[in-house]
Amino acid sequence: MISEKRVTPEQLRSFFQPKNIALIGATDNSLWSISTYENLKNHGFSGSIYCVNPNKKMVHGEKAYPSIRDIKKPIDLAYIMVSTKHLLQLMQEAADANVQNLVLLTSGFSEIGEKGKELEKKVLKLAEENNQIILGPNGNGFIHITEKITPYGLPLPQSLKPGSVGVVLQSGALASQLVTLSETRHIGLSLLVSMGNETMVSMTDVIDYLIEDKNTKVIALFIESIRQTKEFARVAQKALESGKPIVALKIGRSEESARSAMAHTGALVGDDVVNDAAFRQLGVIRVHSLEDLMTTAGLLGHTLHLPGRNMGVVTPSGGACDIIADRSADENILLPDFAPETVKQLESIVPDFSTVNNPLDITGYVVVDRTLMFRTIDVVINDPHLDFVFCLLDPPRVKPDNADDLLTQYKKLKERLDYLQRPVIFVMNVGVDVSEFGKTLMEETNINFVGGMEHGMTAIGNALWWNEQKNNIEMSFKLNQKTLHSSDNNQMSSVQWSEYNAREYLIKQDVPVVPGKLATNSEKAITAAKEVGYPVVMKIQSELIAHKSDVGGVALNLQTDEEVKKAYQNMIDKVNSNHEASNINEVLISPMRKGGTEILVGLVKDPLWGYVLTVGLGGIFVEIFKDTSLRILPVNQQEIVSMLKELKSAPLLSGARGQAAADICHIANVIYKIIEAADKLSGLEVLEVNPLFVKGETVEALDAFIHTIE
Repeated sequence: MISEKRVTPEQLRSFFQPKNIALIGATDNSLWSISTYENLKNHGFSGSIYCVNPNKKMVHGEKAYPSIRDIKKPIDLAYIMVSTKHLLQLMQEAADANVQNLVLLTSGFSEIGEKGKELEKKVLKLAEENNQIILGPNGNGFIHITEKITPYGLPLPQSLKPGSVGVVLQSGALASQLVTLSETRHIGLSLLVSMGNETMVSMTDVIDYLIEDKNTKVIALFIESIRQTKEFARVAQKALESGKPIVALKIGRSEESARSAMAHTGALVGDDVVNDAAFRQLGVIRVHSLEDLMTTAGLLGHTLHLPGRNMGVVTPSGGACDIIADRSADENILLPDFAPETVKQLESIVPDFSTVNNPLDITGYVVVDRTLMFRTIDVVINDPHLDFVFCLLDPPRVKPDNADDLLTQYKKLKERLDYLQRPVIFVMNVGVDVSEFGKTLMEETNINFVGGMEHGMTAIGNALWWNEQKNNIEMSFKLNQKTLHSSDNNQMSSVQWSEYNAREYLIKQDVPVVPGKLATNSEKAITAAKEVGYPVVMKIQSELIAHKSDVGGVALNLQTDEEVKKAYQNMIDKVNSNHEASNINEVLISPMRKGGTEILVGLVKDPLWGYVLTVGLGGIFVEIFKDTSLRILPVNQQEIVSMLKELKSAPLLSGARGQAAADICHIANVIYKIIEAADKLSGLEVLEVNPLFVKGETVEALDAFIHTIE
């Protein structure tokens, strides 16, 4: 369960910056209590810490109070770590003491089943009655590194680097691992929040706060479930407009869709595919590992703006050049040739046995000439063909003899980079921990080292994609502004339309549809075939049959009256013998369309995001090739054009192998008409046109399927 009321950034600003904290349930017998107290003490919390335990006079070397009401001083935050049976009472005591902000470490609520859900409802009700803000329950608290406020229930590293990455996790234990990873890679954090059950304060509330937080430049998310899609869309759009990237690790990629698979679209559109489409539309960077989460966030926290995809590469290794070239292709990063003036200058610097190319291997001679790397970078950063420079460089593992000289060289380089405004990304060979001297070097020069070529290249690709989304913000589409008519009543009846009825509906909505005639016997089928013109297609018609070809209900390229007569009887016999229903005798006769390209157009209702548009390579192979592009509605014609161009099969629409080129804009307009037709259907679950036939200027629906709830 989750509160429908939004907790504002203003409320959370007070919540995350308490001047004093009460630990309710503090005890020397609990590692939770010990860790929370030591975290506050060891990481510089300057306020007062009050321990509350009715059975002890001293806890953690501090005076213990029987109740929070006995403290008699203002309390900004209560951190509650007691069993469920005492929680409501202690929340009320906090309210009596005028304590409005609560972290609930306690577990045993909705995560354990119905009994826990009922108790959680009581917790929420009591908090709302007392105007309290609660984080949790079943959460470890938060770590406000920039403010040195760390009410968090698990052990933390001895040092915490403040920085610009805000972290929100729907996980407790992983928070500690991310803090450790950030420390070893020297990635500075602003605020980390472990959400727990999100009974009141939600993930989207914290994102909203971080967008307005002056210390936070990038937001990193670990997501188990998106509980409020409209709010997530709102804050994601706000973050993009504010110039603050969101990087998300969303688990559950193996989750199977629960929606109907009666149409091809239902089988193609799994829950995770929809999440992926929503993230792309909202400018949210999606990653698939904790390492990529923090590496991407760390890079963007330090190097936010990358002006383009032209990258120059400087390395001391030929093998690394090959790796970087391959990964650049993966990330669609360009490696242009150096400008002639750059080549000339580099040839006067690098050893004779080095070849001046991009990527550039300046060789292991850097061991002999310790200025070679710096002099090379100073030339490459001026190349007019480049947007930014990738430099493969490891900070020393131990403090070198020439440490002072090295620091001076780095500082001069940083001054040069700042003057030229040309981004240079320093990447280590592999994702090892940054050494203590490396951290000192990073602190004193403000130069960042990204952890490893593999994750580093992924991070650069992610950063480039986000910058492009930011630049195209005026073309972005806010989700959930418009919703197709639907019904959430599971008790209502499910209606599967026959193809003929679906076609007739689309025709009335001005969607171009191939001509068709119904027939209920072989003679009428022959008459219909003559009217529409040979060759023809014959398809069985019944609300009970979704996939006609699977039951022998499709006959193609019928050329004569005799072929139609024979095909009709064979189809009726086969369908009625293979299907639980009998007396199916209705067929649809349409002209056979040859050549061209077949496109799938599908609309399906997602339980979280609403209606999803799928466009892809259609026909009988749709589920084999799965060449599709997805968007959450609403979309406009321009976005539909982008979807068509994303397809691997897009060249087929451009006149490949002698075919007539299609009018992409005309196709997009027809697809938009299909969306408008769907908008007028109450209780729509699935609307699919498969295929939408495209040949030159011709665009028409050859088959249609509609499933509604009424």
